[in-house]
Amino acid sequence: MSTNLAGTASSIIDKPSRTASSIGQLCPDLRCCSSFAASMYLKVDTNRREKEKEEMIKRNHKMMVVEADGNYLQPFETNDLDIYSGESYSVLLKTNQDSSHNYWISLGVRGREPQTPQALSILNYRTTSASRLPLSPPPVTPRWDDYAHSKAFSNKIKALDHKSIPKPSPTYHRRIVLLNTQNKMNGYTKWSINNVSLSLPATPYLGSIRFGLQNAFDQTKPPEGFPGHYDIMKPPVNSNTTTGNGVYMLGYYSTVDVILQNANALKENVSEIHPWHLHGHDFWLLGYGEGKFTKSDEKKLNLKNPPYRNTAVIFPYGWTALRFVADNPGVWAFHCHIEPHLHMGMGVVFAEGVQHVAKIPKEAVSCGVTGKKFMTGSHLG
Repeated sequence: MSTNLAGTASSIIDKPSRTASSIGQLCPDLRCCSSFAASMYLKVDTNRREKEKEEMIKRNHKMMVVEADGNYLQPFETNDLDIYSGESYSVLLKTNQDSSHNYWISLGVRGREPQTPQALSILNYRTTSASRLPLSPPPVTPRWDDYAHSKAFSNKIKALDHKSIPKPSPTYHRRIVLLNTQNKMNGYTKWSINNVSLSLPATPYLGSIRFGLQNAFDQTKPPEGFPGHYDIMKPPVNSNTTTGNGVYMLGYYSTVDVILQNANALKENVSEIHPWHLHGHDFWLLGYGEGKFTKSDEKKLNLKNPPYRNTAVIFPYGWTALRFVADNPGVWAFHCHIEPHLHMGMGVVFAEGVQHVAKIPKEAVSCGVTGKKFMTGSHLG
């Protein structure tokens, strides 16, 4: 699986094992199996619950999902997980199958058409040699573009309770709508948010804002939304974009709603999944929807038991609604966690309560404009 893409593990663990000498019957191209055959095993004991934090999935061995991004969930059973870049899950696996056999674990790519075969590993009971391969062919993971499958999984994720996480704020002070589009600039493909492609400045934001250096980054306020007539189902009429590095200045302790709005890319009938990750905060993931977000969609938002996450996906031609409290002093990135997309401009920057940051490490002001002004001492007050 490509390291910058989302992965699903459809691990199906079900059949007795063969000796390694029959590997060619399962995988005619030995190269696709050689790496896992040597070292990739998940060893378990019989009749125990094993906790995992991996991109793995099992069929006969049901997985019970109990945690996402560090916060407890209402437990639910599943045969496979959708895990996108930036996300994490914990599952409980009950090792109650025949311990004289080994079982396949499969892992495939989600959201992008794969150019490689699915990855394989082995669930190995300690009473059985890890060199014995399962009898059955490896399970096939869901199709990369089976979005209904992905949405069904995502909609099962609910917060366990409000003992370990805060209740969602019933209202918001500010709503920012971020339209994801693919664009062109000087002949290069870019990603843009509200037609601004993020280009980070040479000077770190934290020092710039704290010390009032207005020439260090773009002082123009970034757009809070996009024109209502924009057709998200078609490529942009004007494919050109601009670059910028302005900051969304948030009120300290204010409640902020973010609506991630997906759209058609440059090519017709193409809209991609993007996993968005917020630094410095967890947010309530209030829900997903189809098409363009409108005021009427507010009644669909989950304010009862939304999961508390730090990463969320937007599905093709759809929207995702998030809510968080700006209670962590600093400057924070919010961006697509597919790394090339960030470098191509798919991100924004939030800042809140910077005046409450007591000391700024020297390393945070050693570049650009601040580097020329402040290079003495270990910290700056």
